[in-house]
Amino acid sequence: MFRVRRTGVVAAVLLAALAGSPGSIQAHQNTAGSARSAGLAATAADDPGGLPAGWRLTGEGAARQLVWRSDEPVPISDAGVTFHSGDRFLGRPVGSPDGRTFRLALGPAPLGKPSGLQARTGQRRLDATGAGSDRPAAPDGPAAPPGLSARPSTRLPVNAVDPGKPGPYRTATGDYELPSVRLPGLPARVEMRAVVVAPANAPGHRPLALFLHGRHATCYTGHGDDTGGEWPCPAGSRPIPSHRGYLADQKLLASQGYVTVSIAANGINGQDYAAEDGGAQARSSLVRQHLARWAAWSAHPDSAPPIVRRSAPADLSRVLLVGHSRGGEGVNRAAMDSLYPAPADQDGYRGPVRWHIRGTVLIGPTVFGQNPAPDVPSATILPGCDGDVSDLQGQMYVDATRGVSRGAALHSAVYMVGADHNFFNSEWTPGQAQAPAEDDFWSGDTPDRVCSPGTATRLTARQQQTAGATYIAAAARLFVAGDDRVRPLLDGSGRRAPSAGPARVLTHAVGGHRSPAFLPDGQVSVEGGTLCDQVTEVVSAACLGSGRSGVSPHFAPWAPSKEPGRRAVALRWTAAGSTVRVRSARPVSIVGSRALAMRLIVPPNTGTTTFDIRLADAAGHRATLGSARVDGLPGTDRTASYWGQEVRLPLTAAIRAGVDLHRLTSLEIVPRTRSGRAWLLDSWGWRPGTPAVRAADLARVDVGRLTVEEGDTGVRTYHVPVSVTGHGNGTVRLFVADPGTGRTTSREVTVRPGAPAPDVDVEVRGDKRYGYDVSHDVYVKAVHGAVIGAYRGGVTARNDDPMPTLKVTPPSARAAEGRKLTWRIDLSAPADVDVQSDISVLRVTGGHELSTTDVDPQWLRNMSGKEPLPSRPLSQVSGFFLFAGIPAGRTSTEFSVPTVGDRLAEPEETVRLRLTVHDETGRPHDGPEFTGTVHDPA
Repeated sequence: MFRVRRTGVVAAVLLAALAGSPGSIQAHQNTAGSARSAGLAATAADDPGGLPAGWRLTGEGAARQLVWRSDEPVPISDAGVTFHSGDRFLGRPVGSPDGRTFRLALGPAPLGKPSGLQARTGQRRLDATGAGSDRPAAPDGPAAPPGLSARPSTRLPVNAVDPGKPGPYRTATGDYELPSVRLPGLPARVEMRAVVVAPANAPGHRPLALFLHGRHATCYTGHGDDTGGEWPCPAGSRPIPSHRGYLADQKLLASQGYVTVSIAANGINGQDYAAEDGGAQARSSLVRQHLARWAAWSAHPDSAPPIVRRSAPADLSRVLLVGHSRGGEGVNRAAMDSLYPAPADQDGYRGPVRWHIRGTVLIGPTVFGQNPAPDVPSATILPGCDGDVSDLQGQMYVDATRGVSRGAALHSAVYMVGADHNFFNSEWTPGQAQAPAEDDFWSGDTPDRVCSPGTATRLTARQQQTAGATYIAAAARLFVAGDDRVRPLLDGSGRRAPSAGPARVLTHAVGGHRSPAFLPDGQVSVEGGTLCDQVTEVVSAACLGSGRSGVSPHFAPWAPSKEPGRRAVALRWTAAGSTVRVRSARPVSIVGSRALAMRLIVPPNTGTTTFDIRLADAAGHRATLGSARVDGLPGTDRTASYWGQEVRLPLTAAIRAGVDLHRLTSLEIVPRTRSGRAWLLDSWGWRPGTPAVRAADLARVDVGRLTVEEGDTGVRTYHVPVSVTGHGNGTVRLFVADPGTGRTTSREVTVRPGAPAPDVDVEVRGDKRYGYDVSHDVYVKAVHGAVIGAYRGGVTARNDDPMPTLKVTPPSARAAEGRKLTWRIDLSAPADVDVQSDISVLRVTGGHELSTTDVDPQWLRNMSGKEPLPSRPLSQVSGFFLFAGIPAGRTSTEFSVPTVGDRLAEPEETVRLRLTVHDETGRPHDGPEFTGTVHDPA
């Protein structure tokens, strides 16, 4: 493989207008909730020879890049591939079309210990050094204690109504397939295929529930475990029917009177590997293409497919969207796009919006941009044993809505202990699926005490699917039907649904009838505890900086490694009665509330932790509301179990003591347990009920990507394209990454449609030497009064100089056994980049081939991870990773194969080699072939 990177900074971002704390680029991101150790040395990692097999480091300065190549195509997953150094998250690499090569732009970011490099998807290890184990490196600090809290100290009471019970209506099932559509950024057309399950005898127009599956393999052959990610499916294979994996959920809803449709998205899954947003906009476009068809069929029933005509007519004013994994991110974007249209050049649907989305259900979702639709009610199911989206980043569909809009929409998180990622879809479940399927929580050789099948906490596939269907139905009944009796199942009231069976399900929420009380993100001070940063580089300031096992969904990292404004209150005590006081800079009011609600995290597997909770007002009146009890969730270092549990205490005692709820000044938390740790996420005034939701007039911000030629000479200035649409004023936080320094600066900016958009200038310097493209990235996140569509963009300076050619001399090398076969590799011209080429071993078609016992055994182990015995031709060694690199500015290097001698008389043996050249898109091109022959000493 031929790879190149620039040696210096050929462009610079002008940051004079951007105030704020510098941070590191995405390559410095942390594992959720942890901090990156400061001052990590890069010297060892800067030697590509010190990297594990399959890894290489190319380029310098702004063009420095980490590359991993897999022996086999990496299976498609929702989380995608991530790079880590030990337990430190480095970033999300860009994959090549072959599904084997992944590149991450590091810039000057420190890499850390090279032996700790890992490629993962979710909690599963992918790279060669981890082939025998799925287990990530354990975080610093003690392992989980031996006792696991499989069950809480008390079981939740039963809710007044159970939404998991089937309704009275008969159901009809059928499929439709329409002409495929073109979506921006995807070369091939995308299918318009769906399965419908609807009530056959329900009166009147019925609400519509649309399901969208996640990112999964697209095609299978029916022979063994053979699957692929191509689109369209190649000859001899057929599409995996992922869209048919929610039939049980659809049938339950249809029996209750909902028309349901589950749509196929293989055409997006097979083409979204290079999409800047992971395919979110494409999925939104596909959802709205289907909704537009349903709106048309509602107006003109005779034009509908047969299954639609046999069903009860759909009421498009009452729509629920259900999305799984990347499908969750897709339906969230569809809800946003339906209220605040996307820029026309990015959108695959430009017609009228003839529907009203009442709510969304998001199952193990991704949210790469942490950009939820704040005014659309949502319920996010977080699988406690998710092995794919293992950081449970979908928590941001709750947390990232705080303060963005009016706060009337209820946003619920549903933590389901023992559920994995895949089994919510029966077509991704072994024993139920038509195509090959697997449990995404891969136990490997080290069973997990919480999530391996057969443990007390792990759900079976049927149990998980039944519980999932119950909570989907609960969301439909609350958001669409307006039945407030199911709200306690979703809003942290601590109720359970018998239909969910043995599943242990906990919920909390923000929004609804909540008034902000003491929020760590606001103007508060803390006594007896600390304000900690959820996403930071500084270990001492991080909420989960050290001494922990596992991660927190609430502290899920984002593009920058430091994110101002995301804080929690950390409590650590060694004696009962140690008071932690949270003071507000200004008095807060929770008048009209019935209770104080708090979201508290305690470490996994801890027994019951008890806190006394007090409120004080500006006049000094103080009252103890009561005691809160929290049990730690079951967890190990492979689960995201540091999760906030909602506790509520009535305000009766405060009212009786004369505390002025108009002017509260402090919240006191007094642990009654002997010692422990906890984190306060937020506190609210709470009252029952579900308010009506009306979408606010918000500004919408989308960041585009401008790609320019670098040119041969001079310096040119370009502007990052930023679009502001919608209505009203908003505040966003703008992050700008400098590829030259590896630092990120941020500031809050006000945006308004019609006013000048935030301006970021980029300078691009031309040259005449070959190099890689350099990206100057910009990220944006909503603070208040705004929504974010395309959260990432910038300016990419494209290399426009021809690639140097390679020549190998001699084309046929010779050496006596015990010596090295050596070749010289020359470039036709120097480059501003490291030039590295993969060298593959080909079968020798005539004569004898050099074998594993003819070469230096340590060299063989280093290059392939394999042992010499049994002796076999080198071309039969799997995982051989040979390469040669020419440093930037130079034009030649040598490549050698060390051989070993013996005292046996034997014929000459030959090795046949070929350089593989990859262009900037990752597509391979055959380079020169060359051979080497080993003979007996004279």
